[in-house]
Amino acid sequence: MEIKNKHLSEVYGELAARNAGEPEFLQAVAEVFESLSPVADAHPEYVKAGIFSRIVEPERFVQFRVSWVDDEGNVRVNRGYRVQFNSALGPYKGGLRFNKEVSASVIKFLGFEQIFKNSLTTLPMGGGKGGSDFDPKGKSEGEIMRFCQSFMTELYRHIGPDTDVPAGDKGVGGREIGYLFGQYKRLTNRFEGVLTGKAIVSGGSQIRVPATGYGLLYFLDEMLKDRGLGIDGKTIVISASGNVAIYACEKAQQMGGHVVAMSDTNGYIYDPKGIKLDVVKQIKEVERGRISEYTKRVPGSTYTEGSRGIWTIPCDIALPCATQNEIDGEDAKTLVKNGCFAVAEGANMPSTPEAVECFLANGVAFAPAKASNAGGVATSGLEMTQNSIRLPWTAEEVDEKLHGIMRNIYAAAKDAAAEYGMAGNLVAGANIAGFKKVADAMLWQGIAY
Repeated sequence: MEIKNKHLSEVYGELAARNAGEPEFLQAVAEVFESLSPVADAHPEYVKAGIFSRIVEPERFVQFRVSWVDDEGNVRVNRGYRVQFNSALGPYKGGLRFNKEVSASVIKFLGFEQIFKNSLTTLPMGGGKGGSDFDPKGKSEGEIMRFCQSFMTELYRHIGPDTDVPAGDKGVGGREIGYLFGQYKRLTNRFEGVLTGKAIVSGGSQIRVPATGYGLLYFLDEMLKDRGLGIDGKTIVISASGNVAIYACEKAQQMGGHVVAMSDTNGYIYDPKGIKLDVVKQIKEVERGRISEYTKRVPGSTYTEGSRGIWTIPCDIALPCATQNEIDGEDAKTLVKNGCFAVAEGANMPSTPEAVECFLANGVAFAPAKASNAGGVATSGLEMTQNSIRLPWTAEEVDEKLHGIMRNIYAAAKDAAAEYGMAGNLVAGANIAGFKKVADAMLWQGIAY
């Protein structure tokens, strides 16, 4: 990865020295800066105002202790985080992730990406992210509730409907949002739109749960149309089996796609006849079980230990929806060799720089996460609007708005790439389109900002 602009290279070097040991964060910044070199060349006013140095430094980073009691009466301690990265466009907005992989580096990488993702939606939202190294897997309902209540007992003092509006993310679904919202309401004595992803009865938005997966397919569809292609009849492999993956599968099947594989952290299933989504939903959403259960219920399907092997399955379209860096350079070469012509990222930064380079070099239609998985936060933004006006929208109205937002994001990324001499490179286009809106807002608000 090469940062050609001298100023950006210097800013990155200083950042790397200050943030040694934070590889995910530095990878995200390097990927964005590589795309922004022509922007820095064309806009000396951004350099003079220190925009690039300021945008990589969080406005605020909070780390806190979360003490809770397990079912055996033992006191357990986890770390909680919230990065409030940039509020140039609106209140900080971004999910909470509960997973053992969570660290300061991961939270900063996710928060940095969120700045540009939120900008691309055109909704008034800044960028933030948060979470904890608490892992909900294997925990009882009572343990999860007590952890969430303890987590919110610290977080509540840093958030608010016009300050910072968290949502769910990996490990944080409707159950966890409910516990977090209930504790916020007890502590503040206010019923307000401080969290998104709420239950419909508590001011939540229709289709919020499937929004990221649906938005991924809407973006993919726009990208393929530009190449004279479509989703109908294409063989699709989807990693993971959480919300994003499940509803990407649902929408893909509605659009005529033939989804043959899904996974979880233990391994992957392959069903040549097509994934039976009702079975996956029963296992993952109702029973909270492992994907391996699928083969016990669906004859002709197979299960393989080790989730990375899913990319060896021949497919037309790959939808990585699990976690960062799940597709490396070798995986990308395998996908290309097996005939994959489109990759759309449902997870955050699931492709390594080597993988992205491989896809672009081989003419694969590639949709970067900050553009293609923006459907979730876009719908969260719509939920914020509904909470502010205290009026609900129907599922059809929300879905129509989501579809329009994803079409506009694709168009913005496509046009920005062409404007700066990188036509067809949606990675560069998404970075540039997202950045310029934030940069102009920062310029307008002054250096002291």
